[in-house]
Amino acid sequence: MSAKESTRRNNVTLKIPGELYDHLQSLIEGTGFRSVTEFAIYVLRDVAAGGKLDDASPGLSQREIEIVRQRLRALGYIE
Repeated sequence: MSAKESTRRNNVTLKIPGELYDHLQSLIEGTGFRSVTEFAIYVLRDVAAGGKLDDASPGLSQREIEIVRQRLRALGYIE
C-alpha cells in the first residue's frame, strides 16, 4: 500500500468470530473500555509495539503468550 493510499483509509473492518466478540464484550465489562473495538485496538497496538513478527514463527511463543496473559491479569481483564 502506498503512502497516498494509507492516508485515504481512516478505518477498516476486522472480522472476528461472534463467540470471541461476545467473550471480549463480557471481559471488558466494568473496565474503562467503552467497546470491544476500543479494547481490540488497545491490544493490537500493544502487540504491534513489540516489533516485528518472526516469519519462521508466525504465532506467538509460549513466553510471549504468558507475558500477554500477565499483562491482562495485572490490568484486571482476566483472572
